[in-house]
Amino acid sequence: MVWTGAGRGSVRVLPDGCMDVLWHDDTLTIAGPDTVAHLTDDSPDSRYTGLRFAPGLGPRFFGVPAEPLRDQRVPLDAVWPAAHVKRLTAALVDSPNPGLALEEAAVARLADAGSADPVLGEVARVAARGEPVAATALRLGLSERQLHRRCLVGFGYGAKQLHRIVRMNRALDLARAGVPLAATATQVGYADQAHLSRDVRALAGVSVRGLIR
Repeated sequence: MVWTGAGRGSVRVLPDGCMDVLWHDDTLTIAGPDTVAHLTDDSPDSRYTGLRFAPGLGPRFFGVPAEPLRDQRVPLDAVWPAAHVKRLTAALVDSPNPGLALEEAAVARLADAGSADPVLGEVARVAARGEPVAATALRLGLSERQLHRRCLVGFGYGAKQLHRIVRMNRALDLARAGVPLAATATQVGYADQAHLSRDVRALAGVSVRGLIR
């Protein structure tokens, strides 16, 4: 998904299970998978274009496992050959639509990256549905250790952490839509409202009500 944005001073970017490639100040940067909120501090005249990869897809584009990039912001040329980054940078500088140019580059690269790991797709679907991940390894014919290793490559962390992050974002969507917190907690699978509050604070660094405001 292509997105654009402007600097807004101090911003709290919540973990969402995704990885991004960012175009900012004529520089390409990888936003690795976050386990907790990432705080930014940009000037109001900053402009960003980003391409967000669904959970498990980023490593196919970047060509490296997700785990070393966890909670990191690193230049793209740290993992790509400098010549490849220079060509993509030149294309973005010359393009009237950098987002479209990024998307086209991603489509071409992913076409050459081979098939996606079906295990990662199933784990992501389970997390999105809000189902417990405990039985996922058994259903896929893997040991828990094998599943964890596959998840580290694709997501940067284990299936349970992905479930926590996705569940938090589902809860925030409901709460922002006006669903009471107690009902929100029940709908997305928390034990109770206190459990929801603890988990959001652990992942986001602030209270649920603070995020909603």
